Amino acid sequence: MEIDAFKKFIKTFIVIDDLDLELVLSRCKERQIPKGKMILKKGHIASQYYFILSGGVRFFYDTYTQENTTWVVFKNEFFTEISSLNPQKPSRFNIEAIEDTKMIVIDKKDMDLLYGYIPVWQEFGRKIWESMSVRMIDQILSFQTLSAEERYLEFMNNPELIQKVPVKHLATFLGITPNALSRIRKNIK
Repeated sequence: MEIDAFKKFIKTFIVIDDLDLELVLSRCKERQIPKGKMILKKGHIASQYYFILSGGVRFFYDTYTQENTTWVVFKNEFFTEISSLNPQKPSRFNIEAIEDTKMIVIDKKDMDLLYGYIPVWQEFGRKIWESMSVRMIDQILSFQTLSAEERYLEFMNNPELIQKVPVKHLATFLGITPNALSRIRKNIK
């Protein structure tokens, strides 16, 4: 059963008793998102948290000339559009399934309820956002300290990113043009 992956994920962060875990799971819904479908559109207010059971999504924003991918999330990752969800402000991003994606969804109101009723669930939330903050800091530092080729070589350590993200989206994620990415890939081979 796929919900077992979510249980296992939770237990990597906290020790939670079975009754509390069942309460958490009672607030979760499974959702199938087809490739190319938007999970959240720019200008809308985020109202849910997600855990990916299979598939992947990307965060992106539009400029006049292109879409810029800023974040990519895959199987066994927990995410939300936090800059919209917590202040309840319109999102600056679109979130799109980059392949058929199955996920667990928890509404914000349910997450808030769980935080209030299950003290260890607050610890889960804190640990999730701490690990997400580290990932964001690593990404910012990579942009500030590494060349485009060095960033690409780092991303090669994540086969899902290389295999599942289309080249044009991968290029904007790396902060370069698709042509520059092609040159980098050619030089590495």
